[in-house]
Amino acid sequence: MQPRKQYWLRSLIFLVIFSYGSAFGSDSLQLDIRKKIVVGGNIAAYSGLMSGLYFLWYSDYPMSKFHLLNDNKEWLQMDKAGHSFSCYYEGVAGIEMMKWAGYTKKQSAFIGGSYGFFIQTGVEVLDGFSDGWGASWGDMTANTFGAGLAISQYLLWEEQRISLKFSYSPSPYAKFRPNTFGANFPQRLLKDYNAQTYWLSGNIKAFAPDCKIPDWLNIAVGYGADGMYGGFGNTFTSNGIDYDFTSTPRSRQFYIAPDIDLTKIKTHNKLVKTGLTILNGIKFPLPTLEYHTTEGFKAHLIQF
Repeated sequence: MQPRKQYWLRSLIFLVIFSYGSAFGSDSLQLDIRKKIVVGGNIAAYSGLMSGLYFLWYSDYPMSKFHLLNDNKEWLQMDKAGHSFSCYYEGVAGIEMMKWAGYTKKQSAFIGGSYGFFIQTGVEVLDGFSDGWGASWGDMTANTFGAGLAISQYLLWEEQRISLKFSYSPSPYAKFRPNTFGANFPQRLLKDYNAQTYWLSGNIKAFAPDCKIPDWLNIAVGYGADGMYGGFGNTFTSNGIDYDFTSTPRSRQFYIAPDIDLTKIKTHNKLVKTGLTILNGIKFPLPTLEYHTTEGFKAHLIQF
């Protein structure tokens, strides 16, 4: 099976820029014009994204009848964490977009918050008709979690008190499989699951308003994985040569650390505010406690 594409980050970047761009767009536009811009822009964007994926990727591979794929044990579920992350931020971006266009709270939550789910579902359908892949119920579950996190918080609090975040620290495994994990930094950032960590970061002040701590201080729990040379195991064939790394244990990593909520930084500049909102998807490097399922507890002065 070919390595799965990292389409989620491309769609995430597009939607975040499109959505938060409205934050410093013209406030003088009438609501009906804003709605036309949002509806028309999203129809064009979704059509372009799906068509582009098909012609640039799927058209090069054999097609088949629609079928499902059970990949829930692949990459120790790190790919599922990536699906949740992308769907969450696509949902947050969609909510902001719908708010700017003047839709109601429920419309903004359920329609805008489901943007990521709609996009990834479309990709799963394409996967389902591709002979080399298949529609994954595990992916769909992860997509639902990410979208649900964005929707539920906006309905409850009209803000995101708990955010999904991402961090990256280079792994020693990429050099053994550059075609799978990437041959340079941008590729490895997207493809090397050994190097990625996904976090749930909650704002303390939002849940305990009377406590005397800075309103930008968060507490975050993270999940990562280590020792993976392949999706399901540590044996693979490359250029006709068989490799066996079964002596390297495939391990899970759990983290707890303080974090910074960049959206709490006060600024009247809409462009700066938009930039901080986008950067808030990255976990701020701070002292961290790790539990590694093979090596036990570790303390890190700075953990990315």
